[in-house]
Amino acid sequence: MRELKCSELESAADGWGKVSNRADAARDRIDKQLLAGLEATQEGEAVEAASARLEELSRNFQYVYMECGLVRTTLNSLAQELREAQRRLRAALDDADGLKFTVHADGSVSYPAAGEQIVTQDKLPGGTAEGSPLPRLLSPPPALTAPNPHAAKAQEIADAIACAVGEANRIDARYTATLLKLTAPRDGLLTSDALWADAHGDATVVRRLADEYLKDSIPTEKSPAERRAWWDGLTQERREEYLAVYPDEIGNLDGIPAEVRDAANRDNLALLIGKLEGRVGDEEAQTRLAGLRAIDEQLRSGGHPPMFLLGLGEQGNGRAIVSYGNPDAARNVSVYVPGLGTALDEEFARNDLKRARDTAVGAREYDASSASIVWLGYDAPQLSAADVAGNTDVIFADQARVGAVAYNEFMSGVSATNRNGDPHVTAIGHSYGSLTVGQAAQRQGGIPGADDIVLLGSPGTGAASADELGVGRRHVFVGAAENDPVTAMPARIEARGMATGAVSGAVVGGAVGGPVGAVVGGLGGGTAAFFAQDAQADDREIWFGTDPAHEAFGARRFRVDDGPRPLGDLGGFTAHTNYFNPDEDEESADNIALIVAGRSHEISTQERR
Repeated sequence: MRELKCSELESAADGWGKVSNRADAARDRIDKQLLAGLEATQEGEAVEAASARLEELSRNFQYVYMECGLVRTTLNSLAQELREAQRRLRAALDDADGLKFTVHADGSVSYPAAGEQIVTQDKLPGGTAEGSPLPRLLSPPPALTAPNPHAAKAQEIADAIACAVGEANRIDARYTATLLKLTAPRDGLLTSDALWADAHGDATVVRRLADEYLKDSIPTEKSPAERRAWWDGLTQERREEYLAVYPDEIGNLDGIPAEVRDAANRDNLALLIGKLEGRVGDEEAQTRLAGLRAIDEQLRSGGHPPMFLLGLGEQGNGRAIVSYGNPDAARNVSVYVPGLGTALDEEFARNDLKRARDTAVGAREYDASSASIVWLGYDAPQLSAADVAGNTDVIFADQARVGAVAYNEFMSGVSATNRNGDPHVTAIGHSYGSLTVGQAAQRQGGIPGADDIVLLGSPGTGAASADELGVGRRHVFVGAAENDPVTAMPARIEARGMATGAVSGAVVGGAVGGPVGAVVGGLGGGTAAFFAQDAQADDREIWFGTDPAHEAFGARRFRVDDGPRPLGDLGGFTAHTNYFNPDEDEESADNIALIVAGRSHEISTQERR
């Protein structure tokens, strides 16, 4: 123990790190050069077969990269813990040497004769103290102790040696068990869901060992700017260790560069897929798994603008943040918040990601340096038809307020990592997401870095005027289709009269259009009853305050298609979901693109209500 060379363990860790880095570089070359080049220049069955083999090889390299990274961190953490035990041992040995005590191979300590007997005046004989790693709760009575003045100190040293050696043995046993788990199948490496589930288990075990070594230093309580400074100050080796062991922590830490978060979350994605694959009878897990697989499919297919996976998690209804274009390099960055019924599922992966991509593609027609992000960083209300039909008070602003805090944190991160001096940033909220954006804008200091705010299909923001959103009313834009019932939701107190009509409308709407359809169908059914009462006291007020499309709010309303009528053909939820789609509402999508690209002076406007 005394002669242990911890530096040799660290050298071994460096070797595993080099293998990990080479595997990562190989995966990167396959994904960005071989696959991209092959698919761009060739076609046919042979190309499809070759691409499939290359994708499998890429996954193999990803597995090697992650597992070797875990071995490296395990060895470095082992060296750190053993070095501390060794320090305590050497301190005890130095004490013994200073007192001329003899330390034996078994850790016992001999001490020389010293002191005198009271009667004979003879020197008191020396002795040997046997150490114990257990604390001595009670001291033996004086009559039973050796009178030699060295005895107590020798016992103290022997106990310190026993404690240090015992701790080293426990450390060795823990790390030996962990390293034995970090093995690949003997029958060859074939990355499957079962193998990724095993990799998730490996990562979990290594994290338990490395919490003190690595995790405790992650500045989770700091600002995004401080986190960026922390990351910039790390050595390359330490960054690689964090990415190997804590891809979920680093991938979701606002203030970390986008390319780093993307790399971390792609690894985290593979681990989460493996973890959820084993939950066969868990319906919620399988729903989330389908969403993760759909995201993974899009990431692997490449495409333009390039995708960056900026966030991923299991908490709540699921978390996913995806950017089209690099938000750190772009002069224009938009961050879109989806609304009611949104969760990490296949519908989100297909529809909400497409909205962000459509926005990025449209904005790049006006300024190529544009990136568009979809931010599912909060729990949007998950409402069924019964929820809407039976209780019109069910939709509250609580989740929007909670989401607003997280949204502003993310926006601070966008500003902290963007390499342009003053990027043009647009906050976009759709449906209930517009309430979340509105709540974020009304927090102290407003939305960090935001220049423009776009509200689409909004049930209100909680504000009485655009002036309350922190960017000036000329920079608040509203898209409100005339046949989108969400933009005409009555004030909450008046909505109670709608409950009867909402029952049938919500049930039918939910059957046709899912969560949004349930709400819109319910509102459509209730609207008939509501207007029959002629009870609307103030046409400015809708569910969450002043209607953003009303002249009293003071925002700039841009032109959108009216969409199909909500009554009769149950088309209301279509009008609510078409704003981003250039195939269904070209003018709306183009206006959004112009705002995101910093050319809002070119939008086509529409008369306010």
